Amino acid sequence: MLNNFFNKVKLIFKDKSLSKKIVFVLASLVIFRLLANIPIPGIDHVALQQFFNNNQFLGLMNIFSGGGLSGLSIVMLGVGPYITASIIMQLLTMMVPKLKEMYHEEGEAGKKKFMQISRLLTVPLAIVQSLGFLLLLQQQGVVLSLGAFHLITNIIVITAGSVLLMWLGELITEFGIGNGVSLIIFTGIVSQIPSAIGQMFFSFDPAQIPTYIAFLFIGLVIILGVVVITEAERPIPITYAKQVRGNKQYGGVSTYLPLRVNMAGVIPIIFALSILLLPQMITNLLSTISSPFIQKATAFVNEFLSNQWYYGVAYFILVFLFTYFYTAVTFDPEAISKNLQKSGAFIPGVRPGDSTAMHIGNILTRITLVGALFLGVIAVLPIIVQGLSGITSLTIGGTALLIAVSVVIDLVKKIEAQVSMREY
Repeated sequence: MLNNFFNKVKLIFKDKSLSKKIVFVLASLVIFRLLANIPIPGIDHVALQQFFNNNQFLGLMNIFSGGGLSGLSIVMLGVGPYITASIIMQLLTMMVPKLKEMYHEEGEAGKKKFMQISRLLTVPLAIVQSLGFLLLLQQQGVVLSLGAFHLITNIIVITAGSVLLMWLGELITEFGIGNGVSLIIFTGIVSQIPSAIGQMFFSFDPAQIPTYIAFLFIGLVIILGVVVITEAERPIPITYAKQVRGNKQYGGVSTYLPLRVNMAGVIPIIFALSILLLPQMITNLLSTISSPFIQKATAFVNEFLSNQWYYGVAYFILVFLFTYFYTAVTFDPEAISKNLQKSGAFIPGVRPGDSTAMHIGNILTRITLVGALFLGVIAVLPIIVQGLSGITSLTIGGTALLIAVSVVIDLVKKIEAQVSMREY
């Protein structure tokens, strides 16, 4: 097995085309990390550190910004607006028939149009998010008071940084290996590991050694669980009907339709974070209004979200529900049933048409339950562990591990596919 691994590594470095792709990916990620270390002007770094330490939401959002939010860099929004735009567009396919037809039935040309609309939608989303974050941070004293000119300038810079990362991610996808947006998020997560280890080293307490061992054990269990759930599939047997054309017989072949246990990936967690972050941003913006009703409402919302256990329950329920919702959006049993019927395929023991769609839908509902429970537990596990142990210095939580391991699995598969193709 080791010999096979080393042979593949040799093939990677011997193949000029593959080596160029890897170098291009590494160079692009270096550019991203350089941009992530250029801060916007007028930051109080002490206040920024305190604000992030006391805010669970922004700490989690920092994961999806690729680590740019914690330093208020010019790419502080990361690829968040682009991900949000893609999610909105996919949700709209359920409500707008033209978008559904464009994405599912018009082939590559339709998908290119669909992606172009997502890119255009990224710009207004980045403007709104940058304005919201700047006003919130200004109220907290993290960013110095900005005049209209400086506020507009910072919004333009932050929006441009987000669009630049979107472009960089798409370049990596097209000319490199793997999904560019996922690799940017992965790089941001990995970049936080040295500071997390350093923080843990300086705050090391020998009495907490059993707790540290427990953290390590939980991390290994999460990695194992992510690998198992990511690779887990439920095969549905498919048989192609026999057809006689001329003197030859076609069909009669048996295969299977693989249904992944976790089809939604980490998208439900992003959905849930967006929903939980929105009320806090609104209440912070409304806190300056002197109305007694608004003051009571904002105080109630802030008190609810500041309670770790209430927040954890809400977070788990939202992740669970969004897993089912996103799976329903992206996977259509009726379309699968129609495609099988058109190609002369059927599920043994199940009638073609509506019965096949219902059969696939029932199986999908059952296996999605496992994926939804897994994602929910992964999402709230750091909150449970921190609530029980009181240790908040370990910033690489379950969500970050889930993303990191999923990206590594996907990257390894794509590299192996490239190597196997060159071997043949």
